[in-house]
Amino acid sequence: MIRHLICLTLAAACAASSYAQSTSANSGTVRGSVLDPSGAAIPNATVEIQNPVSHYDQSVKTDAQGKFEVDNIPFNNYHSTALTKGFQTEEQDIDVRSPLPVEVKFILKIGESTTAVTVTEAGDLLETDPTSHTDVDRGLFDKLPLESASSSLSSLVTMATPGVAADSNGLFHGLGDHASNSFSVDGQPITDQQSKVFSNQVPVDSVQSMEVIEGAPPAEFGGKTSLVIVVTTRSGLGATTPHGDVTASYGTFGSSNGAFDLSYGQQKWGNFISASGLNTGRFLDGPEYQVFHDHGNEENLFDRLDFKLSDKDSINLNLGFSRSWFQTPNSYDAQNATAWNGLVVNNGGLGPNGLTVGSADQRSQIRTFNIAPTWTHLVNANSIFTFSGFIRQDQYNYHPSDNPFADFTPDLQLATEGQSRSLKNAGVRTSYSWVNHTHNIKAGATYEHTFITEHDTFGLVDPTANAPCLNSDGSFDTNPLLTNPGCTGAGLQPNPGFVPLLACYDLTRTAPLPASDGCPNNTSGEYAYYGHADIKEFALYLQDAITIRNWTFNLGVRFDKYNGLTHAAQGEPRLGIAYNFKPTNTVLRVSYARTMETPFNENLVLASTGCDNAVINALQATVPGGACQNTVPLSPGHRNEFHAGLQQAFGKYLVIDGEYIWKYTHKAFDFSVLGNTPITYPIEWQSSKIPGYAIRATVPNYHGLSAFVVMSSVAARFFGPQVAGIGSGPGGDVVFRIDHDEKFNQTTHLQYQPWKTGPWFSMNWRYDSGLVAGPAPCAGGNCANGPNGGDTVVDVSGLTPDQQFQAGLYCGSVFATPTTPISPTGLCPASQYGSKFLSLPAPGTENDDHNPPRIASRNLFDIAVGHDNIFRGDRYKWSGRLTVVNLTNKEALYNFISTFSGTHYVTPRAITATVGFHF
Repeated sequence: MIRHLICLTLAAACAASSYAQSTSANSGTVRGSVLDPSGAAIPNATVEIQNPVSHYDQSVKTDAQGKFEVDNIPFNNYHSTALTKGFQTEEQDIDVRSPLPVEVKFILKIGESTTAVTVTEAGDLLETDPTSHTDVDRGLFDKLPLESASSSLSSLVTMATPGVAADSNGLFHGLGDHASNSFSVDGQPITDQQSKVFSNQVPVDSVQSMEVIEGAPPAEFGGKTSLVIVVTTRSGLGATTPHGDVTASYGTFGSSNGAFDLSYGQQKWGNFISASGLNTGRFLDGPEYQVFHDHGNEENLFDRLDFKLSDKDSINLNLGFSRSWFQTPNSYDAQNATAWNGLVVNNGGLGPNGLTVGSADQRSQIRTFNIAPTWTHLVNANSIFTFSGFIRQDQYNYHPSDNPFADFTPDLQLATEGQSRSLKNAGVRTSYSWVNHTHNIKAGATYEHTFITEHDTFGLVDPTANAPCLNSDGSFDTNPLLTNPGCTGAGLQPNPGFVPLLACYDLTRTAPLPASDGCPNNTSGEYAYYGHADIKEFALYLQDAITIRNWTFNLGVRFDKYNGLTHAAQGEPRLGIAYNFKPTNTVLRVSYARTMETPFNENLVLASTGCDNAVINALQATVPGGACQNTVPLSPGHRNEFHAGLQQAFGKYLVIDGEYIWKYTHKAFDFSVLGNTPITYPIEWQSSKIPGYAIRATVPNYHGLSAFVVMSSVAARFFGPQVAGIGSGPGGDVVFRIDHDEKFNQTTHLQYQPWKTGPWFSMNWRYDSGLVAGPAPCAGGNCANGPNGGDTVVDVSGLTPDQQFQAGLYCGSVFATPTTPISPTGLCPASQYGSKFLSLPAPGTENDDHNPPRIASRNLFDIAVGHDNIFRGDRYKWSGRLTVVNLTNKEALYNFISTFSGTHYVTPRAITATVGFHF
C-alpha cells in the first residue's frame, strides 16, 4: 500500500511537467509591477512586504521590466511599500489568503522617498478573521530564547501562544487537553504526538513562519484540533544569489550544536536544505534537580525542492530525516541501585542473577523520515488545484538496562521493559480553491492510512510484585528460591494474591517453577507482546470565507470517517462571524466547531485489546486500583466548542486579542502507564468540560522595541468513569481536575535593538501557577490517606524518601533527603506539614475537582544578547549570541508523579554561546 501511494504521488508530481503557482498549500505569492506616472517600468525598485505583528519582513528588487515576485508568503494580511530614488514611496495593504497569486501594481509619483516600511494605521494590526490564531515569523523566533534545543518547535509554541500549559520533555497542553494538537507542515497533516519522547519534530531551522490556531478550527482541519500549528517551511525559490548560515554553539551540560542551511535557485526553481546536530548531557527533563544519566543527541536533515514548471504549474517536494538517541534520566534510587542494596531486599548489591545491579541504564532511539510531494495547478485567475501525497514514519526503540534488576524503582517501575514500536502514516490529499472579492471557497479531501506495530517485552523485577509467600507479619517474603507450594515448609504463609501465570515472567525467582504453573521449561523469562493495526481515515470538507463590507463569515462543513479497531463517522459544521468596527479599530468575533476527536495512536493496540491478554490482565492487577474493567477498544469521541473574542488596536503601537473558550467533549482522551512500567498508552474518560480564556497583547516595533504578552487560564475537568483503555484510573462517576489543568500562566517577551545594524537584547518572563499534582499526600478532604489520616495527620508512607525529597516535603524542621523520609513512621501532623515545590490544600479542604494539590507557582526568566553583523560586512556576516535559560537558577517542578510521565524538574540555569557565519 505504501509503495503504491509513493508511486502515485510522485507520478502525479512528475506528470505536471507542463504546468503551479505558490508551491505550498500554506502560503501564497505576491507579484506585480512598479511603474512611473507615465506607465513606464521602474527597474531596481525595492518592494518590501511586512506584518508588524508576526515580524514577517521580506524585500525584493524589480527586474528590468519593473516586475517583482515574492513567493512562500504565509497566509496573513500585510503592509507593503515600493520605493526608489527620485520617487515618492507608495504603500498598499495586501491580504494573502490562498495559494492564488495576488497581483499588485505600484505607481510612484516623482518626489522624495522614505527609507522603510512603516505602520501608518491601527488597521494594519488587525485581522478580521473569526478564528483566533497567533502568527510568528522567523524575525521573531530567531531572537526568542527557547528552553529546549531538542524540541525547539514545542518551546516556541509554548512561549508565543496563549492557552498553552508547559510540561516536561517538550510536551505542551493546548487549551486544557493532553496533547490533542496537530501540525500542518506545508499542508501535510501530522496528528501524532510530537513530544521528544514520542517523535522527532520538524527542525525549527526549516521553519519560515508558524500560525497557531487556538480558535474554532476551519473545516479543513480534523483529528487533533485543540491547537492546530500551521507551519510554512523555508524555500530557495527565487534565491538567485545563494545564501545560508553556518552556526555552532556550546553551553552548559556539555551541550554542543552545529547547524547549516543553504537557499539557492532561480525564478523557476529553488532548493532549501538544512542540517543540524545536537549533543547534550541534559536531553530530557530529569526527576532530580541534579542531572543523572541524561545524555542524548539528535541529528536533523531537511530538504525542500520547488519547481515552477510553467506559469500554471509547480511542484514541491519536502524530504526529512531525524534521529535521536537519549538516556532515560535516573532518580537517586535508580542511580545508586538502592532497590537491590537494602531498600527492598538486602542482597549485597547483587541481583538474583548474581550480577552487580549497578545504575539503571535505560535508553531510547527514535528515527523519523518524511516524504511529501505536492503538485499545484493554477486553473484560472480565480481558482487553483492542489494534489499531494505524504508518508511519515516514527520508529521508536526503548532499551532496558543490561542488568534487568537495575530497572526496579519502588512504586515507579516493577518490571524491566523493552519496546520496538513503529508508527507509519501514508496518505493523499487534494483541494480546490476559488477566490473572488467576496468569497474564498475551498473544497478538499484527505485519505490517510496508519500502520501501527507494537512489540513489547517485560519481566517482573520487583520481588514483592508477585511474591509467593508472606512473612508472619504479613509482609512479602523476597527469598528468590521459594515457590508458592513451598511456603508452608519454610514456615511461611502462601500469598493469597499470588498469580501463578505471572510467576512465569518473574525474573526475581531463581528456583525451578512447578509444572502446574505451565511455564516454558519450568523457568521464568520475559513476556513478549505483539500488536498490529491498520487505521484508515477519510475526510471531505467544504468551507467559504465570505467578506461583505465590515463582516467576515466562515462557513464550513466536514465529514470524517474512521475505520480502525473501532468505526465512526461524523458530520461536523464549522461556523464563524467577525465584525470590524473601523472607527474604533475593534473586531468582534464568535465561532463554533463540531469536531471528531480521534484516539492517540501510540500503543493504541495494547490499550484497546490488552485486557483480553491473560498476562497483561494479570500484570495490571498488581497495580492498586488498576485491574481491568471489561475494557473496550478506544473509539473516536466528539466535541462541541464555542469561542467568543475581541481584537482591539490602540493606535499603531498596541493590539490586544482576547478569546473565551468553552469545550465540551464526549469521550475525552488521556494517557496512562502499564503496571508501573515505562509503557504508556491512551485511555478514554466519559467526558470533559474545558472553559478558559486566552489573551495576547502585541507591541510592534517602536524605535527598536517590540514586545508581546500571552496569558491564559484553562480548567480541565474530567468526568468518570473510564470507558476505554486498560483500566488504571479512578473508577466510578468521579469528577477531577486532570494534570494539565492550570489556573494561570503568562509569557512576557521584550526585544530591543536600538539601531538596525547594532546589537540586540531579548528577555522572556514565564509565570506558571502550577499543574495539578494529584498523587501529593495531603490532609483530609478527598485525600486518600492511610488509616491514621484525616484532617490532623498526613500519611506519606506511600512515597519513598527520594520521592518525598523530589516533592520538597518537610515535617516541622525535618526535610526529606534522598535516603531519609520526613518521618520514621510516615505520619506527620498536618500543622507541621508542607512542601517547597508543591502547593498543598489546607487540612480538610482537598477536593479533586475544586481544590486539588498543585505544583507550586514559578517565575522563570530567560535572556539573550546578540549581534547579527559584528564586523559590519555586506556580503559575508558574522554573528554572536549569548543565551541564558532560567537566569535565576530557579529550582522548580513541571509535575509530580504524573500518571503519564513521572516527576520532572525544570531545567537548571543553562548558558549557551553561539557563533554564526552568514553569506
